[in-house]
Amino acid sequence: MAGQIVTKTTPVYPAIAKAAHVSGAVVLHAVISKTGAIESLSVVSGHEMLRASAVAAVQGWRYRPYLLNGDPTEVETTITVNFSFGG
Repeated sequence: MAGQIVTKTTPVYPAIAKAAHVSGAVVLHAVISKTGAIESLSVVSGHEMLRASAVAAVQGWRYRPYLLNGDPTEVETTITVNFSFGG
């Protein structure tokens, strides 16, 4: 689904995580509606200090509707949000 993203907000690196030198990936499970909006989102894994920022950013993402036989359909996907000091 990564190629279907229309709107993607970059997560804010939490100051407390930066101060503690915490980096890594937050893995999220998402259900994308027929309209391309995030319908539900849950954390699969990732450092506790980074989770809220990842969820907040991804909730605003929008996708092109996934078409199955020409009809928009709901899709489940995994999204990985990476936090690193280099960017």
